[in-house]
Amino acid sequence: MNLRDLQYLTAVAKYRHFGKAAEACFVSQPTLSTQIKKLEEELGVTLIERDNKNVILTDIGHKIVAKARQTLQAVDEMRDIASLHNDPQAGTFRLGIIPTLAPYVLPHIMPVLQTRFPKLRLLLYEYQTAVLLKKLPAGDVDAALLALPIADPNLKFQLLFKEPFFAAVPNNHRLADRNAIQLDELDKQGVLLLEDGHCLRDQALDICREVGATETEGFRATSLETLRQMVCSGTGMTFMPALATVNSPSDPSIVRYIPFNNPTPDRSIAIFYRSSSHRENVIITMGDIIKEKINTVLNTLP
Repeated sequence: MNLRDLQYLTAVAKYRHFGKAAEACFVSQPTLSTQIKKLEEELGVTLIERDNKNVILTDIGHKIVAKARQTLQAVDEMRDIASLHNDPQAGTFRLGIIPTLAPYVLPHIMPVLQTRFPKLRLLLYEYQTAVLLKKLPAGDVDAALLALPIADPNLKFQLLFKEPFFAAVPNNHRLADRNAIQLDELDKQGVLLLEDGHCLRDQALDICREVGATETEGFRATSLETLRQMVCSGTGMTFMPALATVNSPSDPSIVRYIPFNNPTPDRSIAIFYRSSSHRENVIITMGDIIKEKINTVLNTLP
């Protein structure tokens, strides 16, 4: 048994197709199939059910794949540790980020991070919070930008910034001509919201309950950009995080972003990482850079 065999097996488990797995591993399909067959013979079990159409893992196959992934992850971590011993700011770094933040924060921070860490290969993963909270402890990502609150005793975090919400309204809305509004002015107001799974939906619902607003029925958006377009079409209003209003492609004659007077609703963004992470110093430095850059951007907003 060797690491290459485990890589072949996990690739088949991922793609459920020998040809695609072989392509991903940069080997021929016969080579990959032969090596997996040898692995099965060595272990004395059948890992994969094969027919002309489907590739299905057996029950023992699922268990072996899980161990294979852990082994490969451990090997990657050993390589990272060795690399970091020589240069703590080199190697591969996997950063997770939630979808309601990624498109709006990355253009600001990526040039700075690439300049500050020229030897660091930064890989980006965009997932909802629940997914990242599984990938982070599993070692699939090294750190993640998430919205508070998150309770996990095995994770540490560094608070980066507080992002205020704006009221995004169409230009014919009753509040469209206002320079600022109070939260209680949204009493009985219908609000367009994201679909389940987005932490921003939960935060917006909390605001709605507090001020007596309600969710607009019959529609839930998959992204902030969908929400923005629904506002542009005159369907209703929503809460828009401040960074999503920066350099907005929307025509100001169609949609208005109105700040709230105190108390201003907001969300707190932090960088989370494993308590046992050997890259804590790099993560803290990265957090400091993101904190400084994004707070500079937020300070330019009304």
